[in-house]
Amino acid sequence: MSKQSSPLQSLTLTADGAVAVHRGVGYDGAQATVQGQKIVGVSRYAAATGEAFAADTAGTTVIETGDEIAVGDSLIVDSSGRAIPVTGEIAIGAGATQVTSSAANGAILTGGDLPEFVFADALQAASGAGEFIEIKLR
Repeated sequence: MSKQSSPLQSLTLTADGAVAVHRGVGYDGAQATVQGQKIVGVSRYAAATGEAFAADTAGTTVIETGDEIAVGDSLIVDSSGRAIPVTGEIAIGAGATQVTSSAANGAILTGGDLPEFVFADALQAASGAGEFIEIKLR
């Protein structure tokens, strides 16, 4: 499969800081800087602060990888906006009480967003960081 994109929807955003091409971007127009953060889409072009750029938000697109990825992996962003597989780690917040009851059936999550925002599924594999693969945006 070639590295292509078939976006069904793209949004024009204004860059809040430098945005590299093929990276996850937040709703504020800034390149993702926190692993697992919620993003609006993937940048189609690089942009400097204040410049307009397109972010693919639906369909397929190309993204830079931050780790090894297998076809079908659910993806989150790393701290540079690159795609990495879901880690599945759930951190207990400061001041929170960890639930240890066997009746709890696993972690209990509260709030509107999960700790890792899964934004896409891999259509191609990558052997490590710095590769470009096609993904299906969720």
